[in-house]
Amino acid sequence: MTSINTYIDHTLLKPESTQEQIKQLTDEAKAYHFASVCVNPTWVAYAKEQLKDSDVKVCTVIGFPLGATTSQTKAFETQDAIANGADEVDMVINIGKLKSKQYDEVEDDIRAVVEASGDKLVKVIIEACLLTNDEKVKACQLSVAAGADYVKTSTGFSLHGATIEDVALMRQTVGPDIGVKAAGGARSLADAEAFIAAGATRIGTSAGVAIVSGDTANGGY
Repeated sequence: MTSINTYIDHTLLKPESTQEQIKQLTDEAKAYHFASVCVNPTWVAYAKEQLKDSDVKVCTVIGFPLGATTSQTKAFETQDAIANGADEVDMVINIGKLKSKQYDEVEDDIRAVVEASGDKLVKVIIEACLLTNDEKVKACQLSVAAGADYVKTSTGFSLHGATIEDVALMRQTVGPDIGVKAAGGARSLADAEAFIAAGATRIGTSAGVAIVSGDTANGGY
């Protein structure tokens, strides 16, 4: 697999993450030319400053990790993140509304973030591990209808991260023109290549350095 680094969102979302650790994340991202760093909103401005002379994007998370805040809150959080320098936003759907079959509300929730994002990239986290296959398909369809750029498997904070089966199902559902992000589960180069073969166009992982170095990382995300 060529240029595996360009698929990687180098991720650090643990609540206890320190500024020193965010600095290490951005330094690694610059050294390996990853697609982005993915950090919590509180670190967006700092990450942007650290990456100002690089080609690495700043990605952040919205409504994270539960997706259960209101659409207005998610829209404001998106605007605030972009004002602080975010280039990409990964928002969590309202999982409970989806499972309640309140599909218009789920679509409107996604659209609120898409509209608040302007020209910035929006990835929609469907938290596949909590959904049936039919619900995964519906979540992807609603994401496309709302104008999202990507669908994403997982937050990394629920039962488990991405699976090959979920990535393949999501790719089959959204077709060739929407991105699919596999988040969590990629601990090695072989893992990342398997997700890409299944249809992923972005890999969310804290193991980016291990992946590009041909090693295997320990841990969850």
